[in-house]
Amino acid sequence: MITPERAQRVKLLGLDVDGVLTDNAIWLGPIEGERVEFKRFDISDGLGMVILRNTGIDIAWVTGRQSEATALRARELRIDTVIQVSGARKLAAVEALLKTKGLVWDELAFVGDDLADLPLLRRAGLAITVANGCPEVKAVCEWVTRAEGGHGAVREVIEVLLKTRGQWDGAVATYLHDVGDPKP
Repeated sequence: MITPERAQRVKLLGLDVDGVLTDNAIWLGPIEGERVEFKRFDISDGLGMVILRNTGIDIAWVTGRQSEATALRARELRIDTVIQVSGARKLAAVEALLKTKGLVWDELAFVGDDLADLPLLRRAGLAITVANGCPEVKAVCEWVTRAEGGHGAVREVIEVLLKTRGQWDGAVATYLHDVGDPKP
C-alpha cells in the first residue's frame, strides 16, 4: 500500500495508457479507406482524474504509441500533458517533463503495466502497477492495484492516494459543488 510519507511527496501522477487506462485492446480497421483506431477507456478512471484535478497533483499520460484515440480522450478530460513517443522510449521524455515542471523523480508516482514502463517505475518515487501487470513490473512496484488496467485501476490509485493524503473528502466535495450539488 502507499505510505503517508510517500503519498505526501507526490506532485505528479504519471499514467501509462495501453494496459493501465485501457484494457490493452485496440480495434483497428478501415473506414472509408482510412485507418481508424478505437480504444476502450473506463469512465470511473476519468471521473477519478477529474476529482484529482483540484488537489495540487498534476497528471501526465505517457505512452509508447501514437494514437488519436488517446489524444481525443485526453482532450475530453482536459489532461494537458500527453506524451506519445514512438518505440516506447519514455524515459527521456519523462526526464524532460520533470525538468520542465521543476520536479524530481521522488515526486512522481507512476502507474505502469509492462516492460516498457520498467525504466520509469525503477526511478519513480512511488511505483504502482495494475492487477494484470507483468511479473517483471510487479517485482519492482510498491503497490499492485486490485483492479485490472482499463477496469477502474486508475480510479483506485487516485482514491487511495487522496485518502492517504487526507484529501479525498475535500476533493469529492469540490467535485460535487462543481457539478451543481446544492448540499454543502
